[in-house]
Order: sequence, then structure tokens, then C-alpha cells
Amino acid sequence: MSNRLTKIYTKTGDKGDTGLSTGLRVRKDCPQIQAIGDVDELNSVLGMVLTYDMPNDMQEIIIEIQHQLFNLGAELNNAELTFTNKDNVEKLEDKIDEFNNTLPPLINFILPGGGSASATCHLARAVCRRAERSVVMLNEENELNPQLQIYLNRLSDFLFVACRVLAKHAGEEETLWSK
Repeated sequence: MSNRLTKIYTKTGDKGDTGLSTGLRVRKDCPQIQAIGDVDELNSVLGMVLTYDMPNDMQEIIIEIQHQLFNLGAELNNAELTFTNKDNVEKLEDKIDEFNNTLPPLINFILPGGGSASATCHLARAVCRRAERSVVMLNEENELNPQLQIYLNRLSDFLFVACRVLAKHAGEEETLWSK
């Protein structure tokens, strides 16, 4: 890597603005930075999920997702970049189907829980939904790669299935919602 981050603090954001990779400075509370922050938070929660015991194939796909979320964040930072595509979405769909085939069918909604790993993954799923809402809102004012929204929507579906896999792997029961 040719560039190193040797100076961590720059003081350029002390007044509430930040720089994009394009050189443009924007307020830290603008929809673009909100969406980038939500994706970053999602990536951090996935890092928490990875601290738990899980099947190797689940760990591998979550690490791949973390890399893709960095790509997605770069696209949110600079709309001229395009990393997220139909192949990324289809890979998630394939993994959803693969993992879901190992689970008992659902007869009702389940409550977040199912052990520490599953509960943390439920948090990631909820943060993913927020990130998706932020991207939808940002897309209203800046046309984005349509695959960003689709990827986040599919990712929340994947994370729901991952929650169930993690609960099963830990030998935990899922709590069905009762009216």
C-alpha cells in the first residue's frame, strides 16, 4: 500500500463538516454522511458478530460482506465509483437459499435473541435496515447506483437467516412471537 494514514487527526472537521473523497466538504449531518455512517455502523456490528463461534462458511461470507460494505461506503462517498452489482446481490441470494435449507421452516415471526451471537446478528439486521432507509433517502436527492439499495435489502434478509443459523449452531431456541 503506497499511502499510509500517519496523521489520524486533522482538525478539519472540528466545525461540523467533513471532506469527501472528491474534495467536496459537506456537513456531518447531511444525508450522504448519515448513509455512510450507517453503513460503517453496520460493518462494526458485523465485526462484533464475528467474535462469536460460528460455522466457517458463515464466518467467510460475513467477512466478504464487510469488504463489500467498504466498497458500498466508497460508492456513497463518490457516486462516480461503482463496485456493487447484480453479482453481489445474487451471491447473497445464493447464500440465503443455502443456509435457509438447513433450517426448520418458520411458522411465525421470531423475536430477536437465540443466544449472544444470534442476538448480535439481529442488531446487525436492524442497523442494516436503517442503512437501507438512509440510502433510500439519499437516493431521493442524488441518483445512486440502484444496486446499493437492492444489496442492503437483500443483506438484511441474509442477516435474518444468519441469526437463525447462529442460534441453531449455539444450540439455542428461537422464541416465536405470540400475539
